[in-house]
Amino acid sequence: MNTRPSISNCSRGALPPRWIQHAGGAAWLQCTLIVGLLAFSVFASAEPLTLPTDKRPEWLRRDGIVMAGSWEPLLFRVRRDGAEGYTPTPEQRAAYEREQSAEMVAKLKEIGVNFVMMHCYKGGGLEAERESMADAVKFARLCHDAGLRVGCYTYSGAFIWELFFKEVPQAKDWVVLNPDGTPLTYGKAGYRYYWNRSHPDAQAFYRKIVKFAVEDMRTDLVHFDNYVIGPGHDANSIARFRDYLRKTFPSSLLKEHGIADIATVTPPDRACTNLLSRAWADFCCQSISDSFHDMTRYARSLRPDILMETNPAGIQPTLRWAVDHGRLLRGGEAFWDEGRRPGLVKGQLTTRIRTFKAARGMNNSAFVYTRTPLETAESMAFNLDCFGCICWFEYGELYEHPGDKTLMSPALLPFVSFYHKRRDLLRDANVVADVGVFRSWPSIQFGSRQTAKLTGEVEDLLIANRCAFQLVFDTQLDELSRWPVLVMPGCVALSDAQVKAIRRYVANGGRLCVIGPLATHNEWMLPREKPALDDLPMVRADANGDWLDAIRRACGGQLSLTITTDSKALCAELTEQPNRRLVHLVNYNAENPVKDAVVRVALPKGRTAKSVALASPEHAADITVPFKQDTGTVTFTVPSVGVYEIAVVTLR
Repeated sequence: MNTRPSISNCSRGALPPRWIQHAGGAAWLQCTLIVGLLAFSVFASAEPLTLPTDKRPEWLRRDGIVMAGSWEPLLFRVRRDGAEGYTPTPEQRAAYEREQSAEMVAKLKEIGVNFVMMHCYKGGGLEAERESMADAVKFARLCHDAGLRVGCYTYSGAFIWELFFKEVPQAKDWVVLNPDGTPLTYGKAGYRYYWNRSHPDAQAFYRKIVKFAVEDMRTDLVHFDNYVIGPGHDANSIARFRDYLRKTFPSSLLKEHGIADIATVTPPDRACTNLLSRAWADFCCQSISDSFHDMTRYARSLRPDILMETNPAGIQPTLRWAVDHGRLLRGGEAFWDEGRRPGLVKGQLTTRIRTFKAARGMNNSAFVYTRTPLETAESMAFNLDCFGCICWFEYGELYEHPGDKTLMSPALLPFVSFYHKRRDLLRDANVVADVGVFRSWPSIQFGSRQTAKLTGEVEDLLIANRCAFQLVFDTQLDELSRWPVLVMPGCVALSDAQVKAIRRYVANGGRLCVIGPLATHNEWMLPREKPALDDLPMVRADANGDWLDAIRRACGGQLSLTITTDSKALCAELTEQPNRRLVHLVNYNAENPVKDAVVRVALPKGRTAKSVALASPEHAADITVPFKQDTGTVTFTVPSVGVYEIAVVTLR
């Protein structure tokens, strides 16, 4: 809840970058630097742009998303696959036409796909991609005519400069630069340069693409890829950073920290060991968040219910540079996690549960690849209105994944069918959470390694013990009443506004469970005279304490969900609908079914259990199981969990 500037609309910088000399551009020229005024926003308390459920298209809530993807235009594939140029062979052209056919649409629909993520624009320029964009309009129409919904790849965050600079020479000024003045390339793909999403000329150009996607393609969702690169060492980024410093900090504080002349400041390293580097980290996160939000506002000016989605990668125990999901996700309805595959390997559990919990807690869906029954089960259990991407249909074949020639597994089909037939178990279900785990961005980004790792370790503990919890971001401190207990692991860096919000939460009946030090510094990791919240009632545990016991005590000694089993591979989510509670059980080691898991579920106040049944893609009919009822709880045994079971507790 800090007051920070909205920093997306400064004008471009003064000096053409050095690398232009090597790319056919002009030599160094002295120009006039024009910096636009900055509008201030309180990012944590501002209304999110994420559409409420009742403002979204009805089909999303009703049907959810079962996705198939093929979003690379033909000219890009040619270059990606090793050719020097961008002209396809006759064989590539013929295969591409099969992919874009009514027969392909029918095949996707037959296997249960109801949403196609397709190409629109990759970054080569409007002239270079004119034919491809016309193809996109035709294919989108085919999909819509068949009853499929459409999302489109609108921009990648990197342009294909070999083509684009011929069409838009001034785009050389839009490139994100490394510290040595060279372009930041898309990995080893030197023909792709990242562009500065905050450059006003670049924003104006890409609004044309958004307009094309919304109005010409009639897309249902706009996809923005690679939201992982923030500002760089280009003139525009430097000018904007300097203005950000002026707007954010008093000059006396800057001078105290060795910043005497803002006009000479350049981006520091990423060490986050001093005020300047911490400010740079915050500036980078706010820049890409502002960029996404600005594009969302523009798209919504064209169609109010358009769905917006981006790819900042998934949620990890630590933070990725320039990405604060808590800020970014308030601009849309979905985001991608293309990370590690879930499973149990050598006793080590790997999941995407953090991503799903972050998404659901912020009323977003997570887009993931669902290549195996386990991945589909995980998505059904933890995700919101999205089954995942079940295949990649490039050149008309159904593959598991982009860039992989493994064919889609037929083992997915029963799970797809279950998702469609039993949407009643997933639709309009809310997560039941005993606690919210506070992911303090400045504490994780700026704190010591010892305290910064506590958040991820506490989350891992709750996942492993199948506890009912959600994630809470800095931007959600005005929503704390959603969680009866706020768990604060390693939350050393809190602003004065955040301190006040937590005090209000406790005054209104909220409870705190604190693990490690608390509020010893402000949001810039500058030490306080004394910790700001130590006078509040709380349950505390040190970094080496019994965290689960502390959390249980903060919850009054009883958790909403307790599962007794010897398996380390079983994870769970608890959801509820008006007349039932649902326990989603996912076995991450499908080769070894979980046997006789004893489940105890707390019931809503004043309600009792009428019945307990098990639903799963792995058995044709629901299985009724006996249960035992105590005051406020119901206990039952799940005989076996192969991959996925839903225990449906119907209430009286």
